[in-house]
Amino acid sequence: MQLVQELPEIFESFAEQRKKSFLMVKEWKDQGKPIVGSYCTYFPKEIAMAAGAASVSLCSTSDETIAEAEKDLPKNLCPLIKSSYGFAKTDKCPFFYFSDVVVGESTCDGKKKMYELMSEFKDVFFLRLPHEQTEAAVQLYRNEIIRLKDYLSEKFQVEITDEMVREATRVNNRANQALKDFYGLMKHDPTPISGYDVFKVLYGSTFKFDRAALAEEVIALKQKTEEEYKAGKHFEKRPRILITGCPIGGATEKVIRAVEENGGVVVGYENCTGEKAIGIQVDENAEDIYEAISRRYLAIGCSVMTPNHNRFKSLDEMITEYHADGVLDMTLQACHTYAIETNKIRRFVNEEKGIPYLNVETDYSQSDVGQLNTRVAAFIEML
Repeated sequence: MQLVQELPEIFESFAEQRKKSFLMVKEWKDQGKPIVGSYCTYFPKEIAMAAGAASVSLCSTSDETIAEAEKDLPKNLCPLIKSSYGFAKTDKCPFFYFSDVVVGESTCDGKKKMYELMSEFKDVFFLRLPHEQTEAAVQLYRNEIIRLKDYLSEKFQVEITDEMVREATRVNNRANQALKDFYGLMKHDPTPISGYDVFKVLYGSTFKFDRAALAEEVIALKQKTEEEYKAGKHFEKRPRILITGCPIGGATEKVIRAVEENGGVVVGYENCTGEKAIGIQVDENAEDIYEAISRRYLAIGCSVMTPNHNRFKSLDEMITEYHADGVLDMTLQACHTYAIETNKIRRFVNEEKGIPYLNVETDYSQSDVGQLNTRVAAFIEML
């Protein structure tokens, strides 16, 4: 039975949130409130929240400004990096324009060097991210988080106490848990909604400044969707696809559409759109709140980590819990860490989980949409 949606306006509201926030960010700025921009899930937004700042994801998912970026950056660089820099350089991203500071991070060499160029025309605070998930790394990143706290405290002329950080942690934990509970609805078979509707909520939530209000909104949406499902309204039964790999958003939404326009349904996002960003909580009752924040963020299973055990752990759990029939691994061109990891992911999915795997490499253009649809359609037909 196809879902008879009574909630389309809610999902579209999340889809339009980025545009709405373009206006909100100016209002926030006009009120004298600070704004901190970031690009990565390793950014500890609890610290910015404790400083009274709005934390916002910056524009980085369109090919609109890549040509301008390539005047300074190599053409054979990851499109996410080129897009990030291009929007910043051309002032076509209102979030970047109004940000008081951009928090960068040493996830990969390309981003690290790009932040050097960006710092020539914007204040950039650079987080030195360890590339291993050890106890020593936790302490190293803890020190970086405290360094960020001290920087924001001085820049915005505000006191940031441990209790303020702890309270921000409680608020952010609740928002993340609400989002996790919401996309957990996709464990149902058939699913209550489409994977694209789930994506609208997850992606749109990154542009909402008020994390407390976000939690309430998502909790209500989850309850309403659950009620609709119990009433017999749901998405039609289809092959269930789990997406992993590079961040999805903007131009790469074509991957989601390729799945759902060719007979499948995306039941989960293991990448930065979903589980990586939301799936782990900070221990808000820990004696050392900064160590707890460090431990939470370093647990993210990104391919920049060596070894990257947590990505496989997350995939293992999600494939089982979401009853995935197949895994689609999306890699952006020139993203070397994810590209190198694809063979290990393929073996894990095929041999240990016993389900089919498909890797697609793409960029931010629409030139490969036909080929992408052909490959994904064949994969789903096989399922």
